Amino acid sequence: MIEIARGRRVGVRVPATSANLGPGFDTLGLALAVYDEIDIEAAPDGVLDVSVEGVGEGVVPLDEGHLVVSSIIATLERFGARAPGLRLRARNSIPHGRGLGSSGAAIVAGVVAAAGLMADQRELTPEELLTAASELEGHPDNVAPCLFGGLTIAWVTLAGVPRSKQLLVDRGVSPVVLIPEETMSTKLARSLQPESVPHADAIFNVSRSALLIAALAQSPELLLEATEDRLHQHYRAAAMPQTANLIGRLRDEGLAAVVSGAGPSILVLCDSPVQRLRAADLAAADTGASWEVVMPAVDVLGATVDVSAAEMGSLSA
Repeated sequence: MIEIARGRRVGVRVPATSANLGPGFDTLGLALAVYDEIDIEAAPDGVLDVSVEGVGEGVVPLDEGHLVVSSIIATLERFGARAPGLRLRARNSIPHGRGLGSSGAAIVAGVVAAAGLMADQRELTPEELLTAASELEGHPDNVAPCLFGGLTIAWVTLAGVPRSKQLLVDRGVSPVVLIPEETMSTKLARSLQPESVPHADAIFNVSRSALLIAALAQSPELLLEATEDRLHQHYRAAAMPQTANLIGRLRDEGLAAVVSGAGPSILVLCDSPVQRLRAADLAAADTGASWEVVMPAVDVLGATVDVSAAEMGSLSA
């Protein structure tokens, strides 16, 4: 049994993510430079002290129900470590319930924090981190880019093991995220999917997913055509009509706009600063909804852990 030294500290930073990217349903994901930052300290047994600043403050639970806390405990137990008491300070910037991977980021934060807490006794491999996070999240499409950064292709082997491949994104790709006030339940969004899709639609999405890899990696001029989709977005449109309407207007203007994850946020993959400004202008002109415009870079590092924080003073101060 691995024992975590009391007072050991780690600092974790995890990026937002956008999954699907149009045609790459449950497969493609992109890490975005919007971050949650969490400091964790191993405390005496029985201590659980959680505080949250920013997004989720006054809303998320401050007990074992906090997703970072439960993910830390589950990961420690998975790898044979006894969970200590915990002090946790979270500074959140990733919006909740808007298709930007907030739950995946919380799970990844917990998994890599647990890895940091026991790093002096048991070092986890990238494959172990991905498997642990995927099992807690239920699928790897958000946790893979959150863990590793950049553009990721995620899949599950025939033996049921999650895998991912990270790719660099062409410097000409500039994301814009349009965030509405309303939220969307991932469970609800998934419930709107049909059990089967037409053969022609499946072939359509296979071709567009392959094209999207080329567009993001080296040919941004192909982004509009590469982000076409027939598998999921139109089935969910009725549940987020304002999102669907704005995506239609953006695409009519030649902008590669897609639903971000389960929505209702919109991801616009631009190939120039002019396109970025045009996307912002169209969002501002939308009379049907209010949109927060964010222009993040593509995050290339993924989750980062600062184990040197173990030498700092107590979080209880």
